[in-house]
Amino acid sequence: MIHDDLPSVPLPAQPAQPVPAPDAITALDAQALSRAIHAKEFSCRDVMQAYLSRIEQVNTGFNALVALADPDELLAQADQCDTELAAGNSRGWLHGIPQAPKDLSAAKGLRCSMGSPLQADQVSGHDALIVARARAAGALMIGKSNTPEFGFGSHTFNEVYGATRNALNPDLTAGGSSGGAAVALALHLLPVADGSDMMGSLRNPGAFNGVYGLRPSQGRVPMHPIPEIFIQQLGIEGPMGRTPQECAALLATQAGASPHWPLSLPGDGQSFLRAAAITANDLDSAPLKGKRIGWLGDLDGYLATEPGLMPILDKAVQGLSQLGADVQAMPLAFDPDRLWRSWITLRQGLNGAKLVPLLKDPAKAAQLKPEARWEAENATRATAADYFAASVERSSWYQAVLGMFDKVDFLVLPTAQVFPFDITRRWPDEIAGRKMDTYHRWMEATIPATMAGLPAMNIPVLPAGASPFRTSGEAPREMAGYQLIGRPQDDLGVLMAAAAIHEAGR
Repeated sequence: MIHDDLPSVPLPAQPAQPVPAPDAITALDAQALSRAIHAKEFSCRDVMQAYLSRIEQVNTGFNALVALADPDELLAQADQCDTELAAGNSRGWLHGIPQAPKDLSAAKGLRCSMGSPLQADQVSGHDALIVARARAAGALMIGKSNTPEFGFGSHTFNEVYGATRNALNPDLTAGGSSGGAAVALALHLLPVADGSDMMGSLRNPGAFNGVYGLRPSQGRVPMHPIPEIFIQQLGIEGPMGRTPQECAALLATQAGASPHWPLSLPGDGQSFLRAAAITANDLDSAPLKGKRIGWLGDLDGYLATEPGLMPILDKAVQGLSQLGADVQAMPLAFDPDRLWRSWITLRQGLNGAKLVPLLKDPAKAAQLKPEARWEAENATRATAADYFAASVERSSWYQAVLGMFDKVDFLVLPTAQVFPFDITRRWPDEIAGRKMDTYHRWMEATIPATMAGLPAMNIPVLPAGASPFRTSGEAPREMAGYQLIGRPQDDLGVLMAAAAIHEAGR
C-alpha cells in the first residue's frame, strides 16, 4: 500500500479561539429539543437560526458539515413547520430539527459528492431511504456531513471538501468514515446524526470524538436505492448521538422492514424507544446487572495496539463490574488471521468491485485516491471461488460467535487500535513497531462484529476533563473507546446496556 502525507488536501483553519459553549437551543439533545419545540418553548425558526448561527461560527475551523443549503430556504422550511405546528399538526418527533446526512447518502436537492472529484457536482434527485424516513419524521436537511472518498478509510479527508478536524483536538484526525457526523455532534452543530459502517465507520469516529455510534444488526436499517440488494451484507447505516438514548431514538426512525431491502429485519423500530427513555433513575434495575461480559482485549497480542491504549480500556471495561456485570477475559475462539483474510476478499468484492468500471478510463482512474484504486485493482484479481471460500470462512466465524454467546451476554473489543493520529497523515503505517500492510489494518478490531452482522456500539473513553469547550490547558490526545457487542439482532439489549453505562458515568 502507498502511504503518503496529505500535501494536496486542504485543511480548515484551526479555531483561533476556544470553541464557544452551545446556547440554550443547541445545547439540547434531540429528544429534549423535540419536547421544547412541541411545547412551543422555541419556534422551529428559532431552532434553525440558532443552528445556522452556530455552524457559521464554528464549522469553518473544523469542516464537519459540507454542501450546506441556502439559509433563506431553510428558514422558510422552518416557518412552514411552525405554521403546521400552530395548526396542531406535527410531522413527527424530528419536526423542525436540523439534520445533515452523511455525504454518501442521497438527499434530494443537495450535492452528493461521496468525497470524490468524479462526483463533485452531482446533485441528488431523490432521497435515500434513511433520509426519507428522517424527513417523514420532520427533519430539515441543512447540508451533508463530510466523509472520506467513497467512504474508504477511517480518516475523514477528500479532494472535494478537504479534511475534518477532531472536535476535541483540531491537530488530530476525526476518524471516519462518519467523521463529519461525529464532529458535528461533539461541537453541537447537530443534535443527532446518521452515518454508515462497514469497518467501524460509525464506531471509530465516535471513539475519537467522544460520542456514541451504533452499528445496528445487519438488516436492521434497510438501504434503498442501491444497485445490489442480495449479497451486500457488510455495510449498514445507523445512528450517532451524544448519548445512547439519542441513538435509540433515531434508530426507532431509521429501522423497520422495507420491501426494497429483501434482507431487512421485521418490525417498525418502535421497540428501541425503551432504551431512549432510560434515565439515572433506572440504574437500580440496570440491564448490566448479572450480565456476563467477555473482554477480548487485544486478542492475546494479535492486534497491534498503540502503547498506553489497552490499560485505559482495560480499566474502563473492568469498571463495568460496578454496574453488577461479571467481566471475564475471553479468547476469540477463532483464528483472527483467517477472519482477516476472508474479510479482505469480501470487502474488495463488495466495495472495490463498484469502482472497477472507473479503472477502464485512465482519466477517471487517475482521480481515485490510492486506497480506492488498491481496493478496485484487487477486486479484479479475485475469482468466484475466492469469494465463495471467504463466505464459507465468514459462516464458520458466525458459528463460533454463537458458541461464544453460550458463555457470555456481551463481547467487548477496542473500538480502534490507536489514539487519534495527526491530521496530516493518511493512516497509521506502523503501530508499536509493527508495520501495517494495508491502509485499514489498524482498524482490524472492528471486523469481528461486522463479519457476524452483530449490533455493536462504541462506548467513548475520554481523558478527565476532555471537552471541545475547554478554556485552558493542552488539548487531549488519548481519546479512545470500546465496542459493546451484542447477540445476533439484540440491538435493544446493546442500547439499554450502553444507556446504563452512560448514566452511571455522568
